[in-house]
Amino acid sequence: MPMLPTSDGLEIAVHDHGGVGRPALLCHATGLHAAVWEPLGAHLGDRLRRWALDFRAHGASTVPPGTDLGWAGMGDDVLAALDGLALPPGAVLGVGHSMGGAALLLAEQARPGTFAGLWLYEPIAPPPGALSAAAGGNRLAEGALRRRASFPSREAALANYAGKPPLDVARADALHAYVRHGFVDADDGTVHLACRPEDESRTFEGGGLHHAFDRLGEVACPSVVVTGGEAFGPAAFAPEIAACLPRGALEVHPHLGHFGPLEAPAELASSVLRFEATLPGAVTPPGVP
Repeated sequence: MPMLPTSDGLEIAVHDHGGVGRPALLCHATGLHAAVWEPLGAHLGDRLRRWALDFRAHGASTVPPGTDLGWAGMGDDVLAALDGLALPPGAVLGVGHSMGGAALLLAEQARPGTFAGLWLYEPIAPPPGALSAAAGGNRLAEGALRRRASFPSREAALANYAGKPPLDVARADALHAYVRHGFVDADDGTVHLACRPEDESRTFEGGGLHHAFDRLGEVACPSVVVTGGEAFGPAAFAPEIAACLPRGALEVHPHLGHFGPLEAPAELASSVLRFEATLPGAVTPPGVP
């Protein structure tokens, strides 16, 4: 697991998820981490050479208390991962969920031509005012501060998350991956959230403060905005994001919610593969959907 430097003096963890073929960078949502992509990645087979990053303050990418967690930094984390891995510009597929999708947009806007294409599940790139109206605004940040930060064991944490929203919708292997990598061990045997509640809260605060939506017209690569069927939250403004992207398309999975990549990894892996097959340089093996 390499630790790669960012332009502002931090280090981020990047995890090798295997595979061959086109390079792909998998970018997680707020409060999650790289390992939650493992179930979806397993369904991608040998089509993509996959890496997944832990954004700053998430997973193994620890930061000092009080570190700036504005989302421009999340875009910088994406670029730091690409640079550290020496991935070729214009060949990489960006796969992002929620904050991860926004970070991919910010990275492409900062460095045009970085990606061959972007697959974005409900990216947090809201039109002005939409986030507070559709997703509760700072209620997400306030809720993160109330999160339970410690458990007697990972087994206790797993039971807790499996029994209540929002992670109760996650497939079992995705939830296990979240708990395995999302906690750190203490000397007394207890486990503590790797993403501290105060860091998660400040990350949520940044969701409506960046300007990725205003610059969607600068994202020239093919992009697909994938959404579930909820009538509120990020799903509500996904169609407008897709419409503002010069080469954007909208794909709706009406039975899924905002945690779709953890809820239905096989279904959404097929979506990723279909999209990748439309990009220049794609090679579709026989039998791949």
